[in-house]
Amino acid sequence: MRTLILFLLLLAGIYFARRLLARTSEGLRKRQPRHPASERMVACAHCGLHVPESEAVIVDGVGFCSPEHRRLHHDDRA
Repeated sequence: MRTLILFLLLLAGIYFARRLLARTSEGLRKRQPRHPASERMVACAHCGLHVPESEAVIVDGVGFCSPEHRRLHHDDRA
């Protein structure tokens, strides 16, 4: 009889431990940072480097990776 009670207590302990671990891992999954929204990439018209649209220098619908490449591209065309 004593063995049966110890066995049931062991099963109850395992059950509650698994529930606690599942709840903890679920909370960790919720706290993980989300991936930021993807951003459109723009190719530099001078060197071909792809940069995020927010960092690109865009002139007349043409993208450049830097103001220097914008200037060089317009100097080459002249």
